[in-house]
Amino acid sequence: MPRSRQRATLEAGLKLDINRLIRNDFITPGSYRSCSVTWTDSFYDEPRAAATISADMGDSEGGWFHIRFNKDMQRIPLWTMRRHFGGRQWYFACPRLHIPVSVLWMPPGAAKFASKKHWGRQVAYHSQFLDHTGRAHHGQAKIKRRLCSIGSFDPDDWDFPPKPKWMRHRTYGRAEAKFDRYEDILDIGTCQLMARLTGLI
Repeated sequence: MPRSRQRATLEAGLKLDINRLIRNDFITPGSYRSCSVTWTDSFYDEPRAAATISADMGDSEGGWFHIRFNKDMQRIPLWTMRRHFGGRQWYFACPRLHIPVSVLWMPPGAAKFASKKHWGRQVAYHSQFLDHTGRAHHGQAKIKRRLCSIGSFDPDDWDFPPKPKWMRHRTYGRAEAKFDRYEDILDIGTCQLMARLTGLI
C-alpha cells in the first residue's frame, strides 16, 4: 500500500551529493574552489534555488565546505577515509549527527542541510508514497529523463531514448534492462486491472 503523504518528500527539497559535485568539477580535491550552483526542477526544467558554494580540499585529511543562500551561510566539515583499493574518499560530515555521508538534504521547510538519517521519519523518498504501478511509472520516467538529459534528446520524441554518444554500452544496457523490468510490472498491473473489470478476479 502507498504511504499517506504526512512526511516531507526529500526530492521536493535540495540535495548535495559530494561525489556528483566532484565529478562535475564544482569542487576539486587537492585545492580550493568557489562557484555558483543551481537546483533545477527535474520535471519542469526550471530553476528552484541557487547558492554559492566553496570548498577547501587542500588537505588530504579533510577540509571545509561552505554554502551561502543570500545572507544565510552554512559551514560543513569535510572528512576523508582510506579506500581499500588505495587513495582517499571524501565525505560530508553531517552537521547534526557528525557521521560521514555522501549526500546531505534540505527538505522543504528546513533551513540547513543534514543527512537523511538525521531527518529520520520526518521525510521520505517520493517513491515511498507510490504503489507498485506508480513506482514503475516513476522509475521509467527517471531513466528516460536521465538518458535524454545526457544525450540532449527531446523526451517527447522517444518512448525509450537511444544510447547517448559517450555512454558505455554496458551502462546503457543496464538502464534498458531496468526500464524493461518496469514495463513488465506495468503489463502485469494492466492485466490485473482488466481481470477486475471483467470480473475474473
